[in-house]
Amino acid sequence: MSKHTDAPRRITARDIATRKGGEPVVCLTAYTAPMASILDPHADLLLVGDSLGMVVHGMTSTVGVTLDMMVLHGRAVMRGSSRAMVVVDLPFGSYEESHEVAWRSAARVMMETGCQAVKVESGEGIADTIAFLVDRGVPVMGHVGLRPQAMNVDGGFRAKGRTQAERERVLREAMAADRAGAFAIVVEGVAEDLAREVTAAVRAPTIGIGASSTCDGQILVTDDMLGMFEWTPRFVRRYGALREAISAAAAGYAADVRTRAFPGPAESYLLKPVD
Repeated sequence: MSKHTDAPRRITARDIATRKGGEPVVCLTAYTAPMASILDPHADLLLVGDSLGMVVHGMTSTVGVTLDMMVLHGRAVMRGSSRAMVVVDLPFGSYEESHEVAWRSAARVMMETGCQAVKVESGEGIADTIAFLVDRGVPVMGHVGLRPQAMNVDGGFRAKGRTQAERERVLREAMAADRAGAFAIVVEGVAEDLAREVTAAVRAPTIGIGASSTCDGQILVTDDMLGMFEWTPRFVRRYGALREAISAAAAGYAADVRTRAFPGPAESYLLKPVD
């Protein structure tokens, strides 16, 4: 027997897929329940990205992120949200070996977090894996262009499409992911004309990050957008200055503690005498 609930219906992979060429899809990263609850009313899609390795855990790349970490943060974001679609990254080493390994990883993530889809970086040969997962009921988001999990091959985080061969490869990988059934494709770190070409060539909506406004939607790392770091990539627009605000708040707290101005009477418990 179904139980009536007043909770809003979550946005689905099909909903996102139908936005091709329409209203741009608003996407942001989320790694914790409190942040997910703040972003949920505003975003169509929340990505639990393996960028959490760098943003939350202080790693130098995403390569060291584990499936356990993705599940832990995925659960938190699901608890904190009720409306936005939640997509969880499959981290490096959890899907490349074989279709079966990818299936076990994706199934675990979806079963243990309750998320609506997974994301994979769509390098050479991954299209067959996407098709394998989609055929078994797993919605998949692709990712082409600059692929952070490939940073050791590329020698760092490099924009893609500088050569004709590289442009053709990005386009080829996007079209392969599209044919395989990806419901959306992240396009990262490519020139505007290449982003436009990719967007026109695929049926799935493209989600740009450093790929211009020609894409069907946009995503940013939320902590970058909020100004939590001293340095941000060129493609980020800061919509807040939380680093400075947090530092000022911490300085004010420290000063009050050192002068014994905190806690004061308002923050202290005073026991009433017993009659």
